[in-house]
Amino acid sequence: MVAVVIIFWLCVGALLWAHVVYPLVAMLAARLRPRSVHTSDTYLPRTAVIVTAYNEESVIERRIDNLRALDYPADRLELVVTSDASTDGTEALATAAGAVVVANPRGGKVAAQNRAVRAVDAEIVAFSDANCIWKPDALRKLVRNFADQEVAYVCGRLNITNEDGLNKEGVYWRYELALRAAESQLDSVTGGNGSIYAVRREDYVEVDPRFGHDLSFPYLMVRRGRRAVYEPLADAYEKATPTTEDEFHRKVRMFEHCWAIVVEGRMLRGLRPLYFVEIFSHRHLRYASGLLHLVAFAAHVALLAQGVVYPVLLGLQLGVLLAALFGVGLPRYYVLITWATVAALWNYARHGVPATWEPAEGTR
Repeated sequence: MVAVVIIFWLCVGALLWAHVVYPLVAMLAARLRPRSVHTSDTYLPRTAVIVTAYNEESVIERRIDNLRALDYPADRLELVVTSDASTDGTEALATAAGAVVVANPRGGKVAAQNRAVRAVDAEIVAFSDANCIWKPDALRKLVRNFADQEVAYVCGRLNITNEDGLNKEGVYWRYELALRAAESQLDSVTGGNGSIYAVRREDYVEVDPRFGHDLSFPYLMVRRGRRAVYEPLADAYEKATPTTEDEFHRKVRMFEHCWAIVVEGRMLRGLRPLYFVEIFSHRHLRYASGLLHLVAFAAHVALLAQGVVYPVLLGLQLGVLLAALFGVGLPRYYVLITWATVAALWNYARHGVPATWEPAEGTR
């Protein structure tokens, strides 16, 4: 029974650290000892914006028009659409809209990005999804951070909107962005987003196509002695998934790739001590949350007769599940995300992770 008690409290402690204590410590430390980034609004390097597309004919013209309207010198900007063997009119429409098109055999997002990067001659390569929109000054805000020679990677802010274009960010997403900002100020971010990010061409790494850039680029830049930072003023906008079920399936697909890189990517090797804590706390423990909850739940049952604290804590856990069942906002989203990590691990263990992808339903 002693072993069960130890396992239970280790699980509870890990969950509290990952979701409550670590974020608060990181935000406080970032306020007390921020590590600044030297930015320059006049720094305008030659930049290629690469949009990866697979059967995106419904949005690709809008995407190119949006990028052509960026507040960035036209003679220092190249627009590229790299097509992952699109079978619709994506490539023809992108060409007509004024983009350079790189056609690829079906190999997945990262393989298409790799071929596009090889085809461009730019100091900075920025990346975007086909279904998002950038503010006119987004690219300027991104690249101004590269005036700091320590910076190798910059991600912007993704804003989630509804059908009317109104902000639909929840508490959980705002919490994630606040933590991302704190980690950036302390050292470097531990993850980005595919809608808006950029990397120095000389620092670009051709990673395993199953891993993706969002999770692999930041720690690889840090391993090289560089920084990966967050620019909250570089805004991108993307439609939310229309239903909770759609969001759950999207998260499962995303976490499958996360598990692949956690298990196979050797993320914790060769990192600065502070960044090691960031990666372990924000990524490894967060992705393990579902498993930690399951083990804690089983230990709860075994320890019910061992003192009043265990029935109380079990009641709290069941209360969160009940609130999620009745659609209460934050509990529902937390349970969705947490269970998605378990489902993703199960899928990864059984089938591995494909490099190819399908556009998320309802986000175009």
